[in-house]
Amino acid sequence: MFADLPLLSLVIWTPIIGGLLVMLTGSGRSGLEAKVLALLVSLLTFVLSIPLYTGFDTATYQMQFTEFVPWIEAFSINYSLGVDGISMPLILLTTFMTVLVVIAGWEVIKNRPAQYMAAFLIMEGLMIGVFAALDAMLFYVFWEAMLIPMFIVIGIWGGDRRVYATLKFFLYTFLGSVFMLIALLWLYFHTDSFAILDFHAVSIPATAQIWIFLAFLIAFAVKVPMWPVHTWLPDAHVQAPTGGSVILAAIMLKLGAYGFLRFSLPIVPDASHTLDWLMIGLSLIAVVYIGFVALVQQDMKKLIAYSSISHMGFVTLGFFIAWRIAEANEGSFTGATMGIEGGVVQMIAHGFVSGAMFLCVGVMYDRLHSREINDYGGVVHRMPKFAGFMVLFAMANAGLPGTAGFVGEFMVILSAFKANFWIAFVAATTLILGAAYTLWMVKRVIYGEVRNKKVAALQDINGREFLFLAILAVMVLGVGLWPAPLLEVMDATVQHLVAHIGVSKLPATAL
Repeated sequence: MFADLPLLSLVIWTPIIGGLLVMLTGSGRSGLEAKVLALLVSLLTFVLSIPLYTGFDTATYQMQFTEFVPWIEAFSINYSLGVDGISMPLILLTTFMTVLVVIAGWEVIKNRPAQYMAAFLIMEGLMIGVFAALDAMLFYVFWEAMLIPMFIVIGIWGGDRRVYATLKFFLYTFLGSVFMLIALLWLYFHTDSFAILDFHAVSIPATAQIWIFLAFLIAFAVKVPMWPVHTWLPDAHVQAPTGGSVILAAIMLKLGAYGFLRFSLPIVPDASHTLDWLMIGLSLIAVVYIGFVALVQQDMKKLIAYSSISHMGFVTLGFFIAWRIAEANEGSFTGATMGIEGGVVQMIAHGFVSGAMFLCVGVMYDRLHSREINDYGGVVHRMPKFAGFMVLFAMANAGLPGTAGFVGEFMVILSAFKANFWIAFVAATTLILGAAYTLWMVKRVIYGEVRNKKVAALQDINGREFLFLAILAVMVLGVGLWPAPLLEVMDATVQHLVAHIGVSKLPATAL
């Protein structure tokens, strides 16, 4: 039914064109027309993305819903799109979270609401373009373009230090991307193509693989972000409006991790093997060290930002543990699939959980205009419905079994045990640290006696706030209790990726 429709183009360009139309409607102070149009566009985009899941063939690793139109033929640059079992769930996550961001900002954004909504719609289309691009230059265009709307969101609707945060965010991410561009150009000159799948098939000398891997690492590590290039994220989160923090944590961090799966592992697997010690080490530092950093934070947003860095360490650990598993199993990559699938599940789960946590902080900030933990206390006495949601999301953030936050981490830890007990042991400390900083925050904010008059005057969540928190609660519990639909769509793709990285890409003369 949907095979003849350019679904990916529709999902990419509907929010971009819709965002431009939203900007044209928003001259009024309330921006009601702009908000209604933005909600309709975001809902339409989400509906258009659903057939990507319902029509997806889980039995094949081949790209599906492909589109191909020549673009700049002189340089073999094409408008080429497609999705597999890894990119498709991330597109659905993007369209889903954008709807909630529009609803969450409905009554909160008073300054230029039309431009605010338009920025998120345009950013949505550009992020989907990153996940769907099968041409390296098309990927790079979407990758760089999506920085602009986020730069504007933080710069206009951010906090007092928004200029500093936006410049730091832009410079870190833009400069990192320059190295990726250099790697893509090298690959083009050795393949006469910008097709990403052609890059997967080319044989590359060992030294060149190392340099290409490092170039990709700089670009993707900044976006994840990995230690030590993570310092832009807490500043960006603290200064960003609630919607900006939600999209930043739920979607943008996943773009870097996605880059490792689409570029680093399949294009330079030998270099990925050679430098897996580096990736595992950086991942474990993120899990442990950043967990301790989160433990001492007094700003709720900053605490959740550091928590995101720690949780994303599990993603990169799951991706790069494969060769250690093979070494421990006499060359067999059995078990590596679980690590990569666990990393992808963690990406999706973290999108729901981190987005929910930032929305909870936003609900409280809208009432007290403070993110400081010490300004709260006893919130459960005044906002029992809200407290129930926040405790649920906090439990998921701490990795409670039955919630989305548990599944991916558990799979990565299990795969790490197949590789090395001590790697698994260090990774498992996140279950302690995550519970420590998350529950310590909940104890001081939600429970105890009502600390001050401002807390005593709080009113519980309204219908709009209940709606987006309830939807996220369903997703957090749904993925935690029944992850099978998510695992089924990615299994063939991940199996193929593991088989691919198990074969050397060195030229025959180097073997």
